[in-house]
Amino acid sequence: MHRDFIEKLEANPVIAAIKDDHGLAHAIDTDCEIIFILYGDVCTIPKIVEQIKSAGKVAMVHIDLVAGLNNTKEISVDFIKNNTRADGIITTKGNLIGRAKELGLYTVLRYFVIDTMALVNIEKQDRHGIVQPDVIEILPGIVLPKIIQRVNKVSKVPVLAGGLIADRDDVMNALNNGVLAVSTTNELVWQL
Repeated sequence: MHRDFIEKLEANPVIAAIKDDHGLAHAIDTDCEIIFILYGDVCTIPKIVEQIKSAGKVAMVHIDLVAGLNNTKEISVDFIKNNTRADGIITTKGNLIGRAKELGLYTVLRYFVIDTMALVNIEKQDRHGIVQPDVIEILPGIVLPKIIQRVNKVSKVPVLAGGLIADRDDVMNALNNGVLAVSTTNELVWQL
């Protein structure tokens, strides 16, 4: 586990998640020290990352959402490592987490908690040590407190929450129930 990444998340519990150039420009001007990149393609991602790094912020690329890299091939992680200054990746694919860790990148494994089966999969993945990311992120971030607590109970790594975080109450609910940080595209929340 990258202890420095965990410390950055602890110190910066609101993560700016960006989905376009407009969001990028605003995120760079906020106090958010960590930015999740949720858009781009193989031609634009190096420039997007460079803008974030030039602002002195942590750049995490959601590799599943980058056109041209959104496959299950580990070579896509190699592309991020070799062609950008990204600090790490976000993905729903366990094999990409393994490759990113080999390359020294920070890792976020995303889970969509839409039903009981999703919870069981989180528990299985964690119990069997199949993949050990630095953190996991559960979506939607406004899940019931007991769900957050259940995920925290079974997870060996810190938990983030993302998706549908709309205001201070959502942020505080997640943090008060054991989430390390929240990610959101809501620019008003970035100002908290």
